[in-house]
Amino acid sequence: MKNTPLHWTAIAVASALGLAMLWVAPLLWALSTALRPEYETILPTLHLLPQRWTVEAFTKTLGAGNVPRWLFNSALVALAVTVVTMAISLMAAFAFSQLRFRGRNLLFLVSMLALLLPFEALLVPLFRTMNGLGLINTYAGIVLPQVVSPVVIYVFRQFFDAVPHDFRDAALLDGASPLRVLWSVYLPMSGNIVWAMAIVTFIAAWNNFLWPFIIVTSNDMMTIPLGLTQTYDAFGVRYAQLMAAALLGAFPVALAYIAFQRRVTQGLLAATGLKG
Repeated sequence: MKNTPLHWTAIAVASALGLAMLWVAPLLWALSTALRPEYETILPTLHLLPQRWTVEAFTKTLGAGNVPRWLFNSALVALAVTVVTMAISLMAAFAFSQLRFRGRNLLFLVSMLALLLPFEALLVPLFRTMNGLGLINTYAGIVLPQVVSPVVIYVFRQFFDAVPHDFRDAALLDGASPLRVLWSVYLPMSGNIVWAMAIVTFIAAWNNFLWPFIIVTSNDMMTIPLGLTQTYDAFGVRYAQLMAAALLGAFPVALAYIAFQRRVTQGLLAATGLKG
């Protein structure tokens, strides 16, 4: 194998550092803004670092009744969406992959066609459905439209298709039901993929702004992305508190990804048929 020339290595490292800075710089600026007094955020000359360091914005944000409530709502909604999405997707993917019934391929094709429709196109029918069910401004109304993911179903189905049928046939010969086969045979094999899809689903549900914006009508039911639009008073936007709330809202997502980064990587590699 030929060694990579030193100058190409330097270019690659410099490019990686440049891309990293593009991602890190906004976070550092948000942290710098959150750690300065509110009056410094509206000075004509804004310094890169605070002239006076303080955690006042964080204490006021956490002391306010709204932000902790918004964080709780986001956590509850994201966990509920993740759990229900994983359950539905696993069973649907197993049925499409391993069960034989009339119209199986047509149903799978119809479910994949949902990928062609942007979520914005479904807002009006979804809202009318939730309104008809009396689920406006409820946790169920926020969660239910998010629990069916064609992408997750497709990923699970592709993995199940690659599993040798001998495992399924042996379990069925032992008298196992299809649900038992899924739970005892296929689920243990797909652990990393389940973790990867769960983390991706959790992050998407946590960051979802549009649907809660449509369905939520009271301050107490807001999630943190929606609540960030409410961080103002009679004097205007409180930028330090806004950045503090944004960082607090981003922390659980970043922590989840860092904690399960290896599982996410392994799951995505397994889903694509590559080895990591």
